[in-house]
Amino acid sequence: MRRMFDVLIIGTGQAGPSLAARLAANGMEVAIVERHLFGGTCVNNGCTPTKAMVASAYVAHTARRGAEYGVTSEEPRVDMLRIKARKDAIVADSRNGLETWLGGLGNVEVFRGHARFIGPDAVDVAGTEITAGKIFVNVGGRPRIPQFPAIDTTPYLTNVSIMDLDVVPDHLIVVGGSYVGLEFAQMFRRFGSRVTIVEMGPRVLGREDEDIQLAIQDSLRAEGIELRLNATCISLHNEEEGVAVTVRCTEGVPRETGSHILLAVGRVPNTDDLGLDRAGIRTDGLGYIEVDECLRTSKPNVWALGDCNGKGAFTHTAYNDYEIVADNLLANAGRKYTDRVPVYALYTDPPLGRVGMNEADIRKHGIRALVGKRPMARVARAIEKGETQGFLKIYIEQGSSRILGASLLGTGCDEAVQSLVDAVYARTPHELVQAHVRIHPTVSELLPTTMEALTPLE
Repeated sequence: MRRMFDVLIIGTGQAGPSLAARLAANGMEVAIVERHLFGGTCVNNGCTPTKAMVASAYVAHTARRGAEYGVTSEEPRVDMLRIKARKDAIVADSRNGLETWLGGLGNVEVFRGHARFIGPDAVDVAGTEITAGKIFVNVGGRPRIPQFPAIDTTPYLTNVSIMDLDVVPDHLIVVGGSYVGLEFAQMFRRFGSRVTIVEMGPRVLGREDEDIQLAIQDSLRAEGIELRLNATCISLHNEEEGVAVTVRCTEGVPRETGSHILLAVGRVPNTDDLGLDRAGIRTDGLGYIEVDECLRTSKPNVWALGDCNGKGAFTHTAYNDYEIVADNLLANAGRKYTDRVPVYALYTDPPLGRVGMNEADIRKHGIRALVGKRPMARVARAIEKGETQGFLKIYIEQGSSRILGASLLGTGCDEAVQSLVDAVYARTPHELVQAHVRIHPTVSELLPTTMEALTPLE
């Protein structure tokens, strides 16, 4: 069977459904294909479920600290079955709502199955040939499985499978000290697991500033999380008493034995089984689809959006990909992904909010800069909440006084960082930001104060 459409969208992750709705509302006949679960990574095994579990872990941690606030109660009991059920219900509600909404859109037809290119303007989906003048690839990514010795014979978890656990691991070994690994490490520590993080680098979060790295390490250690840094020659082992990871660090025992291993060492794009070569669509050495600034692939009628293009790897950047291509198609807006400012958060407790440049970026570009820094222990909102870990740090360009970026580590900083986003985009002088009144007591009110005492960034 052969079907013809104006638009074909492969994948229902963050960019796909909104693009389908907007193009259909402008009179285009749209086909959208989903091979598995509607909503992609964010809804099914990314933001939605992990932040639901982070919330449960935060409640457990706060309950244990009740006496600090004058509230006494029995030691909290963590019920992983109920935590999992709550998480699953939130995910199902979001996924089912999306599927129902898509199915009810006019000018949109939903296909179930795996799409594979059979030419530059056609794919096969379960025996149906679908052709379209414009094709958008929005297939996301999956956990990277490194070729560690004995990985084929040792049971391990990924960020997807770990959320199916209905018990608290006795000892969780997390291989990888980046964003995903740290969130799960703290989460399961608060659920009651002994947790060890194994990281090949000298510190966790390799692309953050050193003071951010060290502060987060101190925070994790304060909760009883063990860090095995400078790990080399990592290998896995299946032992009688559980599983183990050989780390060969400069300090400590050469092998960590635990009950569960979580591999959190990055992601790879879902592009290896799409038949991209049949369409003449180029990928890079890591499998990411090559795109220009407007997200077109090597075939002008095909665009790549979201994680599979390697230009963001966040839900919000995938959604922005949709906005870019839709505005360019419908309004000739000339938008480019290279115009966006980096902004993201790490959802440990305390969270890290990041916007624009950090110290490494500033040095890389040879910019003369100033930095303002304020400990959270001098932020009223943090003191009142009893959560004074971390600090606020803002970078200013000398001469222009524009705000270059910020690294905010502390309670509420995943939200507070948003108040600087527009200033970074607009290249606003910090004096103008300081002139505006903010609400007390909040974390954001101290951002102008942080810029009062600036010192040269060496």
